[in-house]
Amino acid sequence: MLTSVRDFVGYGEDFPRIKWPGGARVAISLVINFEEGSEMSPWVGDPIAEPTGEAFQDPAGQRRLVSESLYDYGARVGYWRLLDVLDKYDVKATAFACGMALELNPESARELTARGHEPASHGYRWAPASMDTVEEEREYIRKTVQAGLNTTGERPLGWLSTTSSGHTRELLVEEGGFVYDCDSFADDLPYFVNVHGKKWLVLPYDLTTNDMLFSHNPGYAQPEDFFFQLKEAFDCLYEEGATHPKMMSVGLHLRFAGRPARAQALDDFIRYARSFPGAWFARRIDIARWWLHEYGDMPALPQEQPGAPSK
Repeated sequence: MLTSVRDFVGYGEDFPRIKWPGGARVAISLVINFEEGSEMSPWVGDPIAEPTGEAFQDPAGQRRLVSESLYDYGARVGYWRLLDVLDKYDVKATAFACGMALELNPESARELTARGHEPASHGYRWAPASMDTVEEEREYIRKTVQAGLNTTGERPLGWLSTTSSGHTRELLVEEGGFVYDCDSFADDLPYFVNVHGKKWLVLPYDLTTNDMLFSHNPGYAQPEDFFFQLKEAFDCLYEEGATHPKMMSVGLHLRFAGRPARAQALDDFIRYARSFPGAWFARRIDIARWWLHEYGDMPALPQEQPGAPSK
């Protein structure tokens, strides 16, 4: 008989009666994935290059220069275009930032917090990490946190794993300083889990309202596909939010959504959602703090085993 730590019930039919600030129906979390330069590459000693299929395939063990240039575009151009779109509408985002990517691009790291966006930890590299012991993972988390603090000037308060284990969440709690993690796709609302007797906040992420589908087949073919996916998700959550407010995550990558036509699709979505009085664009730390302040007495759900989220 299996002894399961998985929770298949969650809130079930008994949706919590919550309120967002200003009576909003949907809390919209825009997430910028800041990974450029931290992907796998022989340039930094990896045995293989990033196997994303986003461009031409070069021989194993050799640099994929064309693929690298796609990441370079994200850092050199896409990042600034996305920041300008957010500034246009005065909305703030959370950056899932890899520590190495921040260290390679300190100018962009500083600009992130200068414009009021939240730096959250996304592992040290956008690549599998070899961690054979709990102590190695503990040091990996500390190294990631320090990189975020040194480059952005702010200590990251949120976490999304690139490589995780059955110990990741307990190590985040042990580290102290973190407020939440996003190592879950299990719900449309934040929820608490019990980690060794401590109630811990989880803000679920989403891979469907995410521009990574531009690199998948089947996935998005046209920028309009991305806009339509975001619009339909928002419309559904907005309708449900009339009685049970929800949360919506939008995943953005510098090398994907930072391209001109795709950035325009994001622009169109923000403009569309802002036309509704019940849309609250918020950083994840703002959502977390609201939840802790207003609903900190909610019971914890059974602890789940965090998986290894993709992008």
